[in-house]
Amino acid sequence: MIRVTPDDFDPGDLITRARQKDVGAVVSFLGIVRDDGIEGMDVEAYEEVAEGDLQEIAEEAEAKFGAIHVDIVHRIGHLSVGDDIVLIVVGASHRKAAFLACEYIIDRIKEQVPIWKKEHSQDGSSRWVQGEH
Repeated sequence: MIRVTPDDFDPGDLITRARQKDVGAVVSFLGIVRDDGIEGMDVEAYEEVAEGDLQEIAEEAEAKFGAIHVDIVHRIGHLSVGDDIVLIVVGASHRKAAFLACEYIIDRIKEQVPIWKKEHSQDGSSRWVQGEH
């Protein structure tokens, strides 16, 4: 599943989906809004392009690392401290491939995918967070 959505998701459900007969390892990455002096953030995306980029990145991870199963969900909209932002779940035959694929995916998301974050501070100010791409 590749999805950009305002809806919350259940990491456990997606991890369970990755459990297949030929999968020997499941690795996940869950990005969460952390409390570093902010109340929350607005996450925006060019949704059609972002979903296409996420699909491309998933396919790259499958080809490069032998990932068998890849799910990527990225939230958009207003998020509060403690909310989930992004979930990556990778299933592979072996743990090393699963770890490498998961790390590759989050790095590529940061470099390529048109997703932007505007942080809202507790003092009422806001600022766009400089992305890595």
